[in-house]
Amino acid sequence: MASKEGGMAFSRKSYKLTSDAERSRVTGIVHEKLLSDYLHRVFASPDHRPAAATSRKPLNFQNLPEHLDQLLHVDDKEDEESQEQVEGRLGPSTVVLDHTGGFEGLLLVDDDLLGVIGHSNFGTIRSTTCVYKGKWIYEVLISSQGLMQIGWCTINCRFNQEEGVGDTHNSYAYDGNRVRKWNVTTTNYGKAWAAGDIVSCLIDLDEGTLSFSLNGVSLGTAFENLSRGLGMAYFPAISLSFKESVAFNFGSRPLRYPVAGYRPLQAPPSTSLVRAQRLLGCFRAVLSMELDPVEGRLVEKESSEWQLQGQPTILLTLAPIFHHFAPLLVRGCEGGERPRLRAGVLRCVRSSRLTWQDPHDQSSQTSRMSWGSGGGEEEMLPAEGIGLSRKDPGVVTSEAKGTAFAEPQRGRGAAAFPVSPSDPGRAPPCLRGPPGGPGAGPLFQAYEVQDCLKQLMMSLLRLYRFSPIVPDLSLQIHYLRLTIAILSHEKSRKFLLSNVLFDVLRSVVFFYIKSPLRVEEAGLQELIPTTWWPHRSPREGKEEVREETSEERLRRRAYERGCQRLKKRIEVVEELQVQILKLLLNNKDNNGGEASRYIFLTKFRKFLQENASGRGNTPMLCPPEYMVCFLHRLISALRFYWDEYKASKPRTSFSEEAYVPPQIFYNGKVDYFDLQRLGGLLSHLRKMLKDDLASKANILIDPLELQATTMDDLDEDEEPAPAAAQRPMQALAVGGALPLPRPGWLSSPTLGRANRFLSTAAVSLMTPRRPLSASEKVKVRTLSAEQRTREDIEGSQWNEGLLVGRPPEEPEHPLTENSLLEVLDGVVMMYNLSVHQQLGKMVGVSDDVNEYAMALRDTEDKLRRCPKRRKDILAELSKSQKVFSEKLDHLSRRLAWVHAAVYSQEKMQDIYWLLRVCLRTIEHGDRTGSLFAFMPEFYLSVAINSYSALKNYFGPVHSMEELPGYEETLTRLAAILAKHFADTRIVGTDIRDSLMQALASYVCYPNSLRAVERIPEEQRIAMVRNLLAPYEQRPWAQTNWILVRLWRGCGFGYRYTRLPHLLKTKPEDASLPSLQKPCPSTLLQQHMADLLREGPDVAPSFLNSVLNQLNWAFSEFIGMIQEIQQAAERLERNFVDSRQLKVCATCFDLSVSLLRVLEMTITLVPEIFLDWARPTSEMLLRRLAQLLNQVLNRVTAERNLFDRVVTLRLPGLESVDHYPILVAVTGILVRLLVHGPASGTERATSVLLADPCFQLRSISYLWGQPEPPAPGTALPAPDRKHFSLQSYTDYINVEELAQVEQMLAHLTSASAQAAAASLPTSEEDLCPICYAHPISAVFQPCGHKSCKACIDQHLMNNKDCFFCKATIVSVEDWDKAAHASATSSAA
Repeated sequence: MASKEGGMAFSRKSYKLTSDAERSRVTGIVHEKLLSDYLHRVFASPDHRPAAATSRKPLNFQNLPEHLDQLLHVDDKEDEESQEQVEGRLGPSTVVLDHTGGFEGLLLVDDDLLGVIGHSNFGTIRSTTCVYKGKWIYEVLISSQGLMQIGWCTINCRFNQEEGVGDTHNSYAYDGNRVRKWNVTTTNYGKAWAAGDIVSCLIDLDEGTLSFSLNGVSLGTAFENLSRGLGMAYFPAISLSFKESVAFNFGSRPLRYPVAGYRPLQAPPSTSLVRAQRLLGCFRAVLSMELDPVEGRLVEKESSEWQLQGQPTILLTLAPIFHHFAPLLVRGCEGGERPRLRAGVLRCVRSSRLTWQDPHDQSSQTSRMSWGSGGGEEEMLPAEGIGLSRKDPGVVTSEAKGTAFAEPQRGRGAAAFPVSPSDPGRAPPCLRGPPGGPGAGPLFQAYEVQDCLKQLMMSLLRLYRFSPIVPDLSLQIHYLRLTIAILSHEKSRKFLLSNVLFDVLRSVVFFYIKSPLRVEEAGLQELIPTTWWPHRSPREGKEEVREETSEERLRRRAYERGCQRLKKRIEVVEELQVQILKLLLNNKDNNGGEASRYIFLTKFRKFLQENASGRGNTPMLCPPEYMVCFLHRLISALRFYWDEYKASKPRTSFSEEAYVPPQIFYNGKVDYFDLQRLGGLLSHLRKMLKDDLASKANILIDPLELQATTMDDLDEDEEPAPAAAQRPMQALAVGGALPLPRPGWLSSPTLGRANRFLSTAAVSLMTPRRPLSASEKVKVRTLSAEQRTREDIEGSQWNEGLLVGRPPEEPEHPLTENSLLEVLDGVVMMYNLSVHQQLGKMVGVSDDVNEYAMALRDTEDKLRRCPKRRKDILAELSKSQKVFSEKLDHLSRRLAWVHAAVYSQEKMQDIYWLLRVCLRTIEHGDRTGSLFAFMPEFYLSVAINSYSALKNYFGPVHSMEELPGYEETLTRLAAILAKHFADTRIVGTDIRDSLMQALASYVCYPNSLRAVERIPEEQRIAMVRNLLAPYEQRPWAQTNWILVRLWRGCGFGYRYTRLPHLLKTKPEDASLPSLQKPCPSTLLQQHMADLLREGPDVAPSFLNSVLNQLNWAFSEFIGMIQEIQQAAERLERNFVDSRQLKVCATCFDLSVSLLRVLEMTITLVPEIFLDWARPTSEMLLRRLAQLLNQVLNRVTAERNLFDRVVTLRLPGLESVDHYPILVAVTGILVRLLVHGPASGTERATSVLLADPCFQLRSISYLWGQPEPPAPGTALPAPDRKHFSLQSYTDYINVEELAQVEQMLAHLTSASAQAAAASLPTSEEDLCPICYAHPISAVFQPCGHKSCKACIDQHLMNNKDCFFCKATIVSVEDWDKAAHASATSSAA
């Protein structure tokens, strides 16, 4: 025999015998008779009957192939019959799910067409094969225990999103979630299933019965008298709801629970299995004996003690075994039999023990790769397992001592196989040629090893994904250790990275720890026998401090000990997952090819692109729960390599100081796909900021690049490769450099219009590798991520790689390896894609615990208060108490799992580290000036969201305040929010809104508000100045909310957390910013006062916009409640649109908040309204008085529109009430009429009384004095409650009530005096616009007239005349008497 790919041939003459015993010991050469005996023992007949030594034919390596062919000969007649069409079955021999036409709804089907995940309400799918006669069986592995109906259906069954298998005639199903059987109607049947269970579906068409089994235990006959006959054939089928998943086994793998008399729908490849078993018998024989060439005999020994020491006889014996054995593992000619054949072959290996460990490897047992298993393992591994074991009983070492052969050829697939991490370049001896041996090469072909690795990894992934959660997580640990063993081999790892892990498999599954849906699945009852849950006050705003009893303390401590036990078990799995990523991020395995890390970077970037651009395409997305686990494991592996590099390079930075340098965002080295930049589209930024790139970063954008992006606006077709290759060559560096030939890799077409137009891939320097002078500019073009090399990332002597284009603000020494910076950038992007949303969803478990705990506490209170004689009520309450207690026991154990797997202290530190990374990245990017616009938006989003997650999701078990550098981090984030919420470099509407909302939330909490006060004074003043900008043409609602929060706690009756009338309703989420206790900032209030006094235009423009928005918001609110009232009074049944109610409530809240801002302004800077030496004070005061009177009249009138809508208490209008708006108006009036100076009070009083809308009864209403009924109207009901500020003594103190009483007395007196002194005014002398004030101004040059208040208000927004639309040049005072006198004098 000879190598197929150019290896050295060898023959019998290579084995000349010698009598020299020492030479025999060294070379392993044996006598012919001994060799014949050895080969006969190894390749014995199947019946294991030894032939007489005299009668058997001598065996040697020349006639061994003929003997082996006879040994492996199997009568194919039976197998051929099994492969032919079996009676009672219709369809292809390979049975899979019918993904082409036999489905309903949206479903995700695995690559092998045997696994399915629901992605719609109730999707249905059937198989490709049906049966009409005989007894048949198939199995279903339950991956999630949710709503599913599994069974059989005919081809005529029609399903939809509401009706599935079992809901129609001639379809039958078992539902282990609801423990029922279905066939149009439903009845109780069977037992509840759990994730990891196997359901066997059996149909007997001879007797017309159908039954099911759960984990091999029959559930009994489910249906009888099935329809049979012409045209009646039954398909396996399933209907499943959203996110539920299962895996089918129609016979492509050995059935886990076969039933006598029932056949699987897919027949097994019996001939191939027999051959495999015989070959494995030969292999076991090699392991169980040893040749002693010195003594000339065979030595029996334990296979666990067998060692391969380079003996050529043994190697030549193994070669034909693996020559026949390898195709059985990777054969593809028989299609669907491959999974079963592979599983059957590897199950045969279980009876053998072959383990390998490098003799130089002194690592732990986990580094070994083992084949086979022993007694206890058989029960642990499912039948479809791969036959691998955690046990390592034997060690097979390979030592090349004293062999006389040449170095082996590495031609024939010296590809890959699991080995020890200590020697990743070597494969197990069973898969490679003899050390120092002839050109036999490895024992497997390259394609055979690769296909075996691919199938092996797919089996591991399936087993890990569908394995049930057992208490010690042993199954997950087992499969992860096997994965580590495979990936520890360098060539295996690179092959899998390049072709399998991200291309064929969802390898992220390996980093996910499945959460149990039921506590019984993970044995949480035994692990956490004692449950506990926190007790909260049932009423919002009423802090209840209660001492913990000794019993509660004991329960809490026992619960915490159980949580710690669970956490330690989960940490074992997490550590193994981190080890996998450490292997994938290895950058030192660059022997004979690219290092693993750079292959990983390419695949990782593609993975991010699919999830970033496929948000509307569900099949492309990685599930968010997988992404969360992947993020944490990747952070651990990243920080490990980062700090390891720091240890070897002292000038670099620790991972605690990590950030992404700003040049990565604009030098085009990293692809950001179609993700938005802070300054807009990348193509736009390159055009607008090309001069800044040249001056600050020495980067010139290639004109061809700009031209390409411009042309993409007009032509969406991809640019052909020849066109790209024929572009003219350019001089690439300033200073007369000669044109250089264009690199070949740059001729490849880009990935498409999206990548060319909206994003960049890697950029390669098209310059000689030499240092650049200060005057030279680097001209760059984009390069796709798949085409990058290690040099493009890490750089070289004169090339900075990813860090090309360093701005002068950045330090010269590197942070770490450039590849780790790209991984860090990807981690930040991952958090933005889906991790934050998933962290928010998982909080729902904690919320459920709080709700049930509150319900249980209320029930216990009712039990204590219930009279003993009401036994019926006591029984119901006791039943409710039991239900709530059982539910809390379940939820508290599940919450323990969530806290250990998602919200642990270590996970919190990962998110905190990510927050600090983003803060440093934003700070460094901000220093680059205009180039800050190139930063992707998601960096700001992650900074905002990660802080929100730390504050809201990880408590109360872990507090953010315990993290190191907590206050410094708050201050840095406050500085970023304060500076960038109005940054002109940021143009995206969404990110600007996010920054504004984040700042609004930030000032609601005492700790974060104090952080805002700690930022430099210059930044604080700039922030307040931006807040005081006019409200027009910008989102002003959040700005106003920020100002209100700075004032809340200082205003009149403004110390409440929840409105008084809402305290008796169901409490809301106490973590909401709007429900935080008042924490005003006097420092920021002072900044606001100083800025309003600063210039003549700041206060008028700001207050004019506030008054405009108040007028709009309150008018919209009144209009909406009119529509709501009309709909409510109709006789026919009407439903008010919930969106309309929400908008109505929002307008009311806006009106209240705007009134509070006016109250704050009058309190801090009263002269703006009361000092009429200012040109706009009188106008502002008149407008304010007009709006206050309108609000009072609308709200205080008895039995009016507002009063009736408040009485209705419609859902969605809970916040609409008299108190919030009336106390805000009262606060303004008190500041104007009581606290102001005497001259100011007089002016305010005169303006208020002069307004035609002023009604004294509205002021009296505040004090609880109702309006007297009009003549002829009915008297109000005696039990009707009237609003009065005196009723809210918990919210309004005595001093404030006295001020209201003083204001009421003052206005009553002034109103009487004004009524007595007022003179009648002719209608001709009144302002033709407001008809409230006399004419006092004339417009020039048109000569039209109005009062000063109207024209001043108009000129704040418009310069055209009311009447003729002529441009007003000036406004002059006008007095009728003076004008008449002047006219008569002129006459």
